[in-house]
Amino acid sequence: MAERKHMKKIGNWIPAFFWMGIIFYSSSTPYEKQNVQPLLKQWLDLAWLTPYIDGSTFTYNGQVVSTAALGTEGFVEFFIRKGAHVAVFFILALLFYWAVHQTWQVSERLVLLISWLFTVLYAITDELHQGLTPNRSPYVGDVVLDSAGALAAILCIYLIGHKVGKR
Repeated sequence: MAERKHMKKIGNWIPAFFWMGIIFYSSSTPYEKQNVQPLLKQWLDLAWLTPYIDGSTFTYNGQVVSTAALGTEGFVEFFIRKGAHVAVFFILALLFYWAVHQTWQVSERLVLLISWLFTVLYAITDELHQGLTPNRSPYVGDVVLDSAGALAAILCIYLIGHKVGKR
C-alpha cells in the first residue's frame, strides 16, 4: 500500500518532467529549424498587417525588431516566439503547481511560491542550455518572459482558488 502511494506521488511529477523534456528538446533545436517565417509566407498573407505595424521599432537583446529589419513575417514571428515563451512556462508552472500540491504537505501560498521558483529555475537553466545550441543564445530577457508566464499561471491559480474559496 505504501509503495502504491509512493508511485502515485511520483506519477504526479511525470507531466512536469515530460513538459520540461519538450522545452529541453526545443532549446536544443537551432533557430533555422524553428523558423516559422516560411510557413507564415506560405499560409498567410500578412500584407494587410504591414500598414499597422510599419514604423514600429524597438531593440531586444541588442537587435532591432522592426518590419524594416525583419519584414512583416519576421516581425510577427518575433511575437509568436516571445508569446511561446510566456505560454510554455505558464503551462510548466501549472504542472509544477499540480505536482507540488499533490505531493508536499505545505501551505497553499508555499505551494504557489515553490511552483513559481521551480519554473524560474528551469527557465534559467533553459537559457543556459540554449547557449550550447548552434545559432541560439541565452538572454536574460527571455527568462523575464518565462518568469512572467509562470507568474501569470500562479496568479490565475490564486485568483481561481480565492474565488472558489469565497463560495
